[in-house]
Parts: sequence; C-alpha cells; structure tokens
Amino acid sequence: MPIGLVLSGGASLGAIQAGMLHALYERGVAPDLIVATSVGAVNGAFIASRPATVATADALGEVWRKIQRDDVFPPNLVTGLLGFLGRRSSLLPSTGLRRLLERHIDFERLEDAAIPLHVIGVDLKSGHERRLSEGDVVEAVFASAAMPAVFPPVRWGDVELIDGGVANNTPISHAIDLGATEIYVLPTGYACHLHTAPRSALGMGLHALTILIQQRLIMEIRAFRDRARLVVLPPPCPLDVTPADFSHARELIERARRDARAFLAAAPLLAASDSDRLSGQGLCPPPEPFAEKSASVRR
Repeated sequence: MPIGLVLSGGASLGAIQAGMLHALYERGVAPDLIVATSVGAVNGAFIASRPATVATADALGEVWRKIQRDDVFPPNLVTGLLGFLGRRSSLLPSTGLRRLLERHIDFERLEDAAIPLHVIGVDLKSGHERRLSEGDVVEAVFASAAMPAVFPPVRWGDVELIDGGVANNTPISHAIDLGATEIYVLPTGYACHLHTAPRSALGMGLHALTILIQQRLIMEIRAFRDRARLVVLPPPCPLDVTPADFSHARELIERARRDARAFLAAAPLLAASDSDRLSGQGLCPPPEPFAEKSASVRR
C-alpha cells in the first residue's frame, strides 16, 4: 500500500507541518512519495532527502524557529516601486527565498531525492497545473512557491511558472495519480480567529488566499474520498496568526504536534459521510475521530 504525503501551501503557516511530521514519524508513518505545493514544497524538499524520523522533523522545526519575515519577504524599495509602476512583474526580489532554499536543500535535482518528490506549479499563461518531477530542485521549489505579484515567475523550459497554490494548493489528485493508496494530508489551515484584520497588503492578500484555498480542500476531500484512504490532519484552530507572520513558529509547531498526536491516536480515517462535517470553518475545530470502516494508523 504506497503511502503518499501531501503538503499544502500557506506561507508562514508552513511551520505547522513540522509539528505534524513529528507526530507522523514517531508513529512510524514513512512516505513512499511526497507531493507538495508552495511552502509545502519547501518543507517537502527538506524531508525528501532525509530519513523519516523524529530527528528530521525536529531539524525542520528548528529551521522554522529561526526564520524571520525578512528572510522570505525582504523589503526592497526599488523592486517594489518598479513593480508598482508596472516595470517589473513582482513587488519583492527572489533572493531571500532562494538563499533559504539553497541553504537547506541538500540535493540538486528532483529525481535525486531519496523519497520521490513532486511539486506543483502553474503555467502563468495557460493556468494549467504542472507537476514537476525532474529538474533543478531549487528552481522547481521556488516556482511552486512563486506567489503572483509577490515573487517573479520562474522560467521552466518554454513556460513561466507561478505558485502552485493558485490552481491546486493541496494536490491530493496528483498523489492518487502517482499510485498512492494511503494519503496523509498536511494542510496549514488559515487564520480563523483574527482579532483585527491584516494591516499590510501582503498580509491581506495571503489571508484571503488561504480562505479560498481551504474551501477547495473541503471539495477535494469529498471528490477523492473513495479513491484512496485519506488521513487529513487537523491544523491548529482557533488560529489568529496570518500567513505573513513568521514570529509564531514555535507555538504553531507545538500546537500542531499536540493536535496531530491526539488525532492519530484516535482513528484518523476521513470517511465519505463525515467529510460533510467540514464546513465554512474548514477543519476548525478539529473533527472528532470518525471512520466509515474500521481502520487504524500504523503504529
């Protein structure tokens, strides 16, 4: 039974996946393949060449605890002004994120990953999804995370690619196409309990995008519930951290690990009839354990 790991996008909320991975790895859940989008692709590239152990999850968590907003979204007055004036296609330079990727990805090409890694981008002109399984890993991951208007598109062969989250932020369908029959989905959720609205344009845009993305996740769970065994881990909720805020990584990791441990211990099969419990609040609060058939996670 091939096991697939699906990592969704979510900018700074990607820290949540480090906690979820810790809970999965300590139970012996080891993926045979990884499919990921946006920040999920960043996390996926980190773990794809490392053993499926708690130590790997902890190492990823340590990376997240050290990341500052300016490491990913470095302010640049000239780039921002040129973007505003229509002389550039992005408001921020790609240098910060590229440095981060080069520092923490320790293989060169997607096909060299110890655990097969596939990342999702979107063809800027056609809007079609592109699953990248071969080629330069840093370029592929950056393409998957190249948020439109924020980062420049990435040239990939004869096309330009942008953030895969635009078309498929939680690529369950690709994991199924690749043969996975047991799929663990690691969504990052969204800020469902904000006390005030995001103050920056970047923060507002990312927050709105995560709300839209969560609705698609609900639809995809319903669409693919009969084609594979889906285990959808609950992201922390209520949550008042926006995807542009990198200062809460430690808290997010701990909450995600705790919630995932409880969820996995209690029967985590997302069944067809129970997927309707996912409302406009997405996976908030975490769903009660449910199963259409008797099932258990590997122990």
